[in-house]
Amino acid sequence: MVKRTKPEPGLPSRQQILDFIANSEDPAGKREIARAFGLKGQEKIQLKALLKDMAEEGLIDGNRTAFHRMGGVPKVTVLRVVGTEDGEALAVPDTWQPEEAVPPPRLRLIEQRKQPALRVGDRVLARTEETATGWIAHPMKKLPARTEQIMGVVEIDGTGKGWLAPVDKRERHSQPIADLGGAEAGQLVLAEPAGRSPRSGVKVTDVLGDPLAPKAFSLIAIHKHGIPFAFSPEAIEEAQRAAKLPLSQDRREDLRHLPIVAIDPSDARDHDDAIWAEPDGEGGYRALVAIADVSFYVRPGGALDRSARERGNSVYFPDRVVPMLPEVLSADVCSLRAGEDRAAMACHLTIAANGKVTDWRFTRALVRIDEVIEYEEAQRRIDEGDAAPHLVNLWDAWRALERARTDRDPLDLDLPERRVKLDEAGRITEIALRERLDAHRVVEDFMIAANVAAAKALESKVAPIVYRIHEPPNREKLVALKDYLATFERKLALGQVITPGLFNRLLKDVADEAEKALIMEAVLRSQTQAYYGPRNAGHFGLALGSYAHFTSPIRRYADLLVHRALVDGFGLEQPEPKGDLPPRSGLSDRDRNDLSRISDAISAAERRAMEAERETIDRYVAAWLSARVGEVFECRVTGVQKFGLFATIISLGGDGLVPVSTLGDERFHFDERAKVLVGDSGHTRFAMGDRLRLRLAEANPLTGALKFEPEDHVGAPIEPRGRPVQMPLKKRGKHLVGQRGRPGNIRHQGRGKKR
Repeated sequence: MVKRTKPEPGLPSRQQILDFIANSEDPAGKREIARAFGLKGQEKIQLKALLKDMAEEGLIDGNRTAFHRMGGVPKVTVLRVVGTEDGEALAVPDTWQPEEAVPPPRLRLIEQRKQPALRVGDRVLARTEETATGWIAHPMKKLPARTEQIMGVVEIDGTGKGWLAPVDKRERHSQPIADLGGAEAGQLVLAEPAGRSPRSGVKVTDVLGDPLAPKAFSLIAIHKHGIPFAFSPEAIEEAQRAAKLPLSQDRREDLRHLPIVAIDPSDARDHDDAIWAEPDGEGGYRALVAIADVSFYVRPGGALDRSARERGNSVYFPDRVVPMLPEVLSADVCSLRAGEDRAAMACHLTIAANGKVTDWRFTRALVRIDEVIEYEEAQRRIDEGDAAPHLVNLWDAWRALERARTDRDPLDLDLPERRVKLDEAGRITEIALRERLDAHRVVEDFMIAANVAAAKALESKVAPIVYRIHEPPNREKLVALKDYLATFERKLALGQVITPGLFNRLLKDVADEAEKALIMEAVLRSQTQAYYGPRNAGHFGLALGSYAHFTSPIRRYADLLVHRALVDGFGLEQPEPKGDLPPRSGLSDRDRNDLSRISDAISAAERRAMEAERETIDRYVAAWLSARVGEVFECRVTGVQKFGLFATIISLGGDGLVPVSTLGDERFHFDERAKVLVGDSGHTRFAMGDRLRLRLAEANPLTGALKFEPEDHVGAPIEPRGRPVQMPLKKRGKHLVGQRGRPGNIRHQGRGKKR
């Protein structure tokens, strides 16, 4: 036991409590703290209130039985094994609280020789210890497996037995249902294991309803990925109080006279950015990027902030949005609506004639948006020559920014984005690829300029920054790209400095548009995933040395942290709000001290949202196509494995599998290096980029899975590399096969705001 001196009488300070928790070898609960400091009677009540305050301030975490330093780990706790490293098992806390919004620490398990070896998924009760090299844990005993919920659809076979069909296309097998719990065939349910053995089956715990009903596809993604979708009463109450905060005109720059416009998608749920520009008389431009001042309403340390940090970002589905903030803020008070006074963080930019941003400044402002315009409408006005002068000025200023972008030579990849249109009842009316317009590029380049300015402004103040980081491709991916390009008789020299311009020149040298689209996708696969972090590593894709996300604080917590840092760095704090809202709108001490962990958490939340959004689109596409099973589509091979081909419908973007068993009677061999399937005859060859006419064999809306087979009537064209077939098609069984091909070009259809 740690030897302690007798404490002074009276309530301990926050630091004394933190020191006691850190040094205690046993779980430190309220009772242990009271005993250690000799507290009695009314002092115990005061201690309870103090511990609650410390938890709300982010200093400690825990429950009534044991507290621990926030971000730390209890002295004795339950851990879950998640992997191994250098021969040692790695574990994370089994009940890491999601409201901490930081990833759980990874602990090295120091196993005893007599103990049975631990496997991934095992749960252990362990003593923990923080060392100079990280957390370690000493297992005390192995615990039973924790019950986890499973989502699926109830199916009843001919004998009346129930089966749980998976909603995840990676899971191929149904599980027997031991207890239907009142569920009926065809219903979407949540279930849990009925016993320790897999043979015990599962028992239904919750009935969610019709899996094909409107909004069911997004509901599946929300439950599967554990996306928080319900706000606590405390967060909603705080949001309602914050929404009533008065806008102080004397402390804000009044910009209501400027014709600022917001250009957004037709299906936008919120409007957090707007832009304005005018000539400066010297060949350049004065420009303004106005962003919703979310930090004014969402103060650090409150229930609203904890809720936003837990979510990390809004999640957008075709039928709903799971917002980062309650709708009273995200869709109303913070949203930059036309004709209404709004609080904004204003980024003033000076743009030279060559497009370089030569100066910037940040203020808190009062704005009144002149108009909210859809991308298509803004583009129409410009194209038809009936745009107002302020819209023409925006396009002129953008052309200057575009010149600077061309000089910078960022990675230029045009890739498709699917758009699902629904009617008022939630039924699909159309699925198409978004059209890429200059209007998208206008908004994108203004946002990039403001994001760069925010990063540089904070660097000038040596302030904490959450950077948006995109590192260069690693060598392993570059080697794979080099090998793949070799199959096209193209070279990639790895001894040179790898820049975005290198990839752009590689694509520019490809004359065949079909081949270019294929190589473009390969280049995309070679890139690393962007993430958030407090240590700058540049943005490779944008060819920028410093980059931060500043322009979307309604839907991204990273942007909110950047706003708070700007408030501190440039002295933009507003008068303290009346009532019981947190007083400051700048960074809290916890933000500053835990920026790395928070960055990791919001990066993980972003990946979770992207996967959930993508899976939901896949389900909608499968539902849309389920009525068209048997039709033939123009498809392009996007992947090759020994078990078959992955193909995409060119007009829709729907992805599916072509099993190798459907490719003909001959046996196929998989060349892993070239990523091709080659038949025994040597005449039949399939590779990435082949353009094929495929028949849709299956479409499963629950999993989003599609299955194709080659068109089976004589004379069907299978076009290799976008050119006429060089050899006669050969019929194998009921199916036609051909040589490898290349796809047509598909341009990027994105909104232009998510870099």
